[in-house]
Amino acid sequence: MWRKALARREEDPDGAITVARTLLEEVCRLVLDQENEQYDEKADLPKLYGLVTKKLKLAPSQHTEDTFKRILGGCHSIVEGLGALRSKVGDAHAKGKVGAQAAPRHAAFAVNVAGATANFILETYEARKKESASSEQKGTADDDEAEHDVE
Repeated sequence: MWRKALARREEDPDGAITVARTLLEEVCRLVLDQENEQYDEKADLPKLYGLVTKKLKLAPSQHTEDTFKRILGGCHSIVEGLGALRSKVGDAHAKGKVGAQAAPRHAAFAVNVAGATANFILETYEARKKESASSEQKGTADDDEAEHDVE
């Protein structure tokens, strides 16, 4: 999806915007599926993103530091905006005679923002998996030590 979005920026900006939004949806569904999290198959991108951010502890409400809350809230706004942009200028819906047209710069912006957001989600997901594995190993090591103490 990423390569497809990049390739379409200049020649097919409407298509690039649609693929950028699809990239984010695919990443959200991937994380939710990997974590065996239930979600409505018809859920829109903002809903899927909200579920992922809660799972990965990226929801603004899960933080106390104002700076992180603002940045994470801004990410949610970007995701909502990409969905709206796709509906308005992407190639997923008919536009009629006077539909808005996306320029390559709009497509480049949408693709870059979607890519950065998707990458952040995936990197956070990988980091959380490592943290979980590390704490499980530590728990096992602590259990082993406790068994030796009893002997």
